[in-house]
Amino acid sequence: MLVRTIVSRALVRSLASPARIRLPLRSITTQPANQNEPQKSWLTRKVESSPEAKKWFLRLTALLGYGSPKQLAARRALVLYEHVVAVTPDHDRAFWQNECHLPPTFQSWFTITNLHIWLLTVRLRALPKEHGRHYIQALIDHYFIDVEDRIRAVLQPPNKPTRPYTFTSPFYTNPNAATPDNAATSAKPKGRAPDRIVNRQMKIFKEQWVGLGLSFDLALVKGDAEMAAAVWRNLLGGRGARGIAYADTEGRAPFRRAVNLVGGEVDNISKIDFEKEETRDDGSGVHDFPPSEADKYVKYPELMLDIVEYARRELVRLEQISDHDIMSGNWEQLKFDSIKRID
Repeated sequence: MLVRTIVSRALVRSLASPARIRLPLRSITTQPANQNEPQKSWLTRKVESSPEAKKWFLRLTALLGYGSPKQLAARRALVLYEHVVAVTPDHDRAFWQNECHLPPTFQSWFTITNLHIWLLTVRLRALPKEHGRHYIQALIDHYFIDVEDRIRAVLQPPNKPTRPYTFTSPFYTNPNAATPDNAATSAKPKGRAPDRIVNRQMKIFKEQWVGLGLSFDLALVKGDAEMAAAVWRNLLGGRGARGIAYADTEGRAPFRRAVNLVGGEVDNISKIDFEKEETRDDGSGVHDFPPSEADKYVKYPELMLDIVEYARRELVRLEQISDHDIMSGNWEQLKFDSIKRID
């Protein structure tokens, strides 16, 4: 009984620690000890040296649900999100920014990541029901925890550098990011947006996640033309929806954009002046090309074809990966390919 009490207290203290726990997905072979390796904790040494302590330790972790399918899915989904999904904007950065002309903003990062969340979710739906729902929910949870962490880093910047939930992406620049140099000086604290602004942005991003998922789900049923339309609306900003402005066009505003009717700065839809809103820069960086750049629309059919082919190709590839490989943590097989493959 004494051993059980000691192990229980030590485990509770370790689980209550605010530090995020990451467990390896595969068993690691024991390597010869060296001086650079950290020493094992008292609990680790106790469990390894006492079969009785190990027995009670495993019983307690099972009682806490730490080895349940839901807990395993949560830990493995974090690895899938961080190493498979969240890296995709950086992996094809040149394509998205130079060919699709998406600005280097967090909004662009979110949209590209959202596409790959959907691609992976489609595969996870095919897992056994008792596992698939846990993996999908955990993947979405990690996605929005990371999104909120990144939003707060922009709108509520800390005075000192803090560890991000996953990693800092070079795809976009945070103008309010804290630097070690500023932390060492008595720099003036940066302004922090109220939580209601953060919550409003989170609501907008949630609706964008739902919208992209529904539009691409429909495209799976209706075909490539529907998927190309979903790509144009969700990833290419719906540029040219109201027509293309040419240099000789009279009476046309050179700048137009799609109006976001959900959230954002549109508070009362019934009172909105669409003509005025369409010609106002909302800061997203995604808007119709001016007359001097109208030739960029010529490449749009090819861009939509490239992205549709990529999505179809990746869905087929993911389908060929076994459930066992996914649930055993073999995330290397799940890594996405480049949009334009070099044959």
